[in-house]
Amino acid sequence: MWANLYELMNDEKKKPLILISNDDGYHSGGLRYLCEFLSDMADILVVAPEAARSGFACAFSATTPLYLKRRKDIAGAEVWSCTGTPVDCVKLALDQLMADRWPDLIIGGINHGDNSTVNTHYSGTMGVAMEGCLKYIPSIAFSSCDYNPDANLSYLRRYVRKIVARVLEEGLPKGVCLNVNFPKVTNFAGLKVCRMGYGSWINEVVKERHPHGYDYYWMTGKYRNDEPDATDNDRWALANGYVCVTPTQMDVTSYKTLEQMKGWEE
Repeated sequence: MWANLYELMNDEKKKPLILISNDDGYHSGGLRYLCEFLSDMADILVVAPEAARSGFACAFSATTPLYLKRRKDIAGAEVWSCTGTPVDCVKLALDQLMADRWPDLIIGGINHGDNSTVNTHYSGTMGVAMEGCLKYIPSIAFSSCDYNPDANLSYLRRYVRKIVARVLEEGLPKGVCLNVNFPKVTNFAGLKVCRMGYGSWINEVVKERHPHGYDYYWMTGKYRNDEPDATDNDRWALANGYVCVTPTQMDVTSYKTLEQMKGWEE
């Protein structure tokens, strides 16, 4: 299977098309590594925020105009910046830059920071993958637990290429995208496909007093693992050196509760 896939990818006329965005900005190191990893496997278009948009999740701009600006290519990839959110970037790319050729895959990342457990719901990196998923395009979010914006992420190359190749070959089920997180180690224990863990952010607000006489607040916090004994979730996998892949679905219906509530119907 892999031989046939790489044969296809090496044919310039038949290369798949990948749209890449992120929440760290078009200039981020993680995005640059991603383009370099995949430049021989696909045609790549980058549309990413002009500055950091961490924590924007699936937010989009409903009340302000947006602007696109052509930037310098990265590893042969055409790069544009957008004044909006990560989701804005995907929407604009599909509508304005890809009308004649729909992408085969959408990727968010590589994010400088952990997007496992409840971070999934806040992450702009995941917002990219979720927006792609809502458009029925196979989508992946890649994140590293190394928060250093200048981190050397070259050691992620093998797994990024392996996961991307597999999704391009096999696709993903309708309504499902992948949340991939890399632990901050250079020698991985392997790859684990596992569920999202339960956790909470605590001590989230720091109150300060401004010299001009009013209060202001910083959003911060500390992560608390709410199931420390679990060995089947993403938090455990990362803590034990595994590359963690969590299939994430758009349908948030609780089907068990749905059945239990049938008696409410009239």
